[in-house]
Amino acid sequence: MPDAAIKLDRGPPIDAVRVTTYVVPTDEPESDGTLEWDRTTMVVVELSAGATTGLGYTYADRATATVVRDSLADVINGGDAFAIAAAGNRMVDRVRNLGRRGIAAMAISAVDVALWDLKARLLELPLAVLLGLARAATPVYGSGGFTSYSLERLQQQLAGWAREGLSFVKMKVGRDAGEDPRRVQAAREAIGASIG
Repeated sequence: MPDAAIKLDRGPPIDAVRVTTYVVPTDEPESDGTLEWDRTTMVVVELSAGATTGLGYTYADRATATVVRDSLADVINGGDAFAIAAAGNRMVDRVRNLGRRGIAAMAISAVDVALWDLKARLLELPLAVLLGLARAATPVYGSGGFTSYSLERLQQQLAGWAREGLSFVKMKVGRDAGEDPRRVQAAREAIGASIG
């Protein structure tokens, strides 16, 4: 059998790593069964290869952006845009002394999403096709129904998603176990019997 060399296509080099933090206030205080908040912090990572940019993000503290900027950017910049597993290994190696969990894991996650988005855009493929479809379609759900919402607000939000055609809704429980049955009843009244 003749010697055969497998030639793998290489992607273009990543030539820019940008990270931005956004603090987005909620329209009113929100809570679930364990926490309360009035804002959400989002860390956005943009990776470019020439004129093409991939986007990734995570909900995390601003410190996550610092990890991307100070610890991960230099092991990503200049790397092959198609070699996502290799980039992941370099990022995990880089955070060894920071700890792999928590903020470092969220930073790696945001960069990883941006890498996959960049590769899909470079190949001019939908990201779902690049990753490999498990099914042709999937139902979506609206997630909210915070325990801090009044019953009226809860019903408005969930009923709005049902009117928009969502098949399922998700609400939070656990802040006040005595009030939860009433909230679930109000939710069911708002969405009707056919919505999950």
